[in-house]
Amino acid sequence: MIHKLLIANRGEICCRVIKTAKRMGIATVAVYSDADQNALHVKLADEAVYLGPAPSKLSYLCGDKIIAIARKVGANAIHPGYGFLSENAEFARQCAKNNITFIGPPISAIEAMGSKSAAKHIMQQANVPLVPGYHGDEQAADILKYHADTMGYPVLLKAAAGGGGKGMRQVWHANEFNDALAAAKREALSSFNDDHMLVEKYLTQPRHVEIQVFCDQHENGVYLFERDCSIQRRHQKVIEEAPAPGLSETLRQQMGEAALKAAKAINYVGAGTVEFLLDVDQRFYFMEMNTRLQVEHPVTELITGQDLVEWQIRVANHERLPLTQEQLKIKGHAFEARIYAEDPNNNFLPATGRLSLVKTPNESAYVRIDTGIQEGDEVSVYYDPMLAKLIVWDQDRSTALARLQKALSEYFIDGVSTNIDFLSRISQIDDFKAGAIDTSFIEKHHEQLSSEYKLAYADIVPIAALALLLERQQQTNIAKQDPYSPWSVQSVWRANDNYQEALKLYVNDESHDVLVNSLMSQDRQLFNLEFQQQNYTCWGILDGQQLISSINGHISTSTISGNSPEKVLFTAQGRVRFSRALIDLGLNEDTHHTNNFTAPMNGTVVAILVDTNERVEPGQTLLVMEAMKMEHAIKAKTAGRVSEFYFNVGELVDGGAELLAFHGEEGA
Repeated sequence: MIHKLLIANRGEICCRVIKTAKRMGIATVAVYSDADQNALHVKLADEAVYLGPAPSKLSYLCGDKIIAIARKVGANAIHPGYGFLSENAEFARQCAKNNITFIGPPISAIEAMGSKSAAKHIMQQANVPLVPGYHGDEQAADILKYHADTMGYPVLLKAAAGGGGKGMRQVWHANEFNDALAAAKREALSSFNDDHMLVEKYLTQPRHVEIQVFCDQHENGVYLFERDCSIQRRHQKVIEEAPAPGLSETLRQQMGEAALKAAKAINYVGAGTVEFLLDVDQRFYFMEMNTRLQVEHPVTELITGQDLVEWQIRVANHERLPLTQEQLKIKGHAFEARIYAEDPNNNFLPATGRLSLVKTPNESAYVRIDTGIQEGDEVSVYYDPMLAKLIVWDQDRSTALARLQKALSEYFIDGVSTNIDFLSRISQIDDFKAGAIDTSFIEKHHEQLSSEYKLAYADIVPIAALALLLERQQQTNIAKQDPYSPWSVQSVWRANDNYQEALKLYVNDESHDVLVNSLMSQDRQLFNLEFQQQNYTCWGILDGQQLISSINGHISTSTISGNSPEKVLFTAQGRVRFSRALIDLGLNEDTHHTNNFTAPMNGTVVAILVDTNERVEPGQTLLVMEAMKMEHAIKAKTAGRVSEFYFNVGELVDGGAELLAFHGEEGA
């Protein structure tokens, strides 16, 4: 029996496993790196042991260190979570050698599915439908390109050992193939230490539908229905839902039985996910099998009422599955939205920084938050930028979607850029509401997902102006002693007269002029604002981060974050920056069109692709950085030459650092 469980992971999945283990009466042990010594998962566990420096390869990927810690503290089981060592057959083998239960499938199953190309061969033999493609061992670039040319473009390059969108590239034309292959192989080698590639026909309008399977050690197997994971950016999921919209009971059963057939073909045990591409003609094709718990498992838990981590632990304890296929039922609908520290307006560039504000919706039977962060934490460059998962449930899809929209409007994070507003805009698009989704949904609706889409300044500017005026009221000790004294008014107030001033306000760097008139009433100070030829009568109360505002009789509560001169206002339209003076963030459009090449964020140089003094063309990649599991290509904006690279491959670079010296050609 498992009596002490070490979680070989970090962040939200570690916290999530700890909660179930504690409920089952199992002692928990966390491990942590230098970057995580104050992390939430460290505080939640019964014990926590230092693992190593911040880089994953020196900490969370060090299986020998983790096993040594488990032996030292007397943990007789290890839960790997997802990512890191979760699908590492050698780590599972070392656990077995040390009499430690690995909460995952048999080593043979991990090895069988660890290579995408080998998995395709196994599925082909098991008569599971496959996407046309090349899955062979011949890896010469000309061989791979030959198969791509033969099957016709577009094609998809995929790392055979990959997952999470790493080592994956779409190729639309033959002349793009070699560059895409080089980038995919480089990323695969960095992420998985294996650059073996496969080439598949790229379906242009598929849905990504996956089946949750579970098998025990007594030859029992079930499928816990499906999840639709079609809403993706960079081949990584951002919103998942269960069950999949518009799926017939017949198709659900066919896909579920195919998934179980795939699991039984490799004598699977434990939690697994069989991923399919569902084409517009309702045909489905095996894509891959993940031999671990998935990030999006909570939506399955909410529609089935089952705890999948508990199932994992019970199966690892040699117990039978808690339910049969006939006993499993779908109840209601669930969505999961992944909260990332990233900038959706800058190609989803991951963001780092200190979380100055974390304010979440209230959890309930309808709203669940899986997270590993708390206010004051530092989001570092070393790990995946996912901060949390917001999961909602209700009786049907439309009401669950309304829950999602409301919860996103109540989720406030400041200190780093996040995708919360982006997720909110996705949820409000008509096609999404109708369930008309596929894997290119985000690209198709790019215009509607822009941050400036329908920003109603008439609703935002008066509240922002009121916040600045109230803050000014609080800036002296006199104001704190007597907020209604005319001597406490920090403005252009004059005795025996109302004051008037012109306030220049910047909202998301756009200038707005507001004319302010103020008068003292019996119980509060009133402001008359004139903006865009409209008059607004306003009063408010600013208490820390909470603003209660009355605009023409409409009373609402907002959250405000940030120090002067710039602040952030969280509104129904999303996160809005505002200030009295324009803040130069160094992100204007001209930045990337100059010959000053700076690092977009902290990261590592992984490739230098041109020689010094070699002539380069506009758009040619000069250098590649990697940060937070994502590659960033630094490209020439004009023709010219690099006279010097300031960093070598493998060196760490601070965000904003000059990377190279570039000399553009005259007239370019």
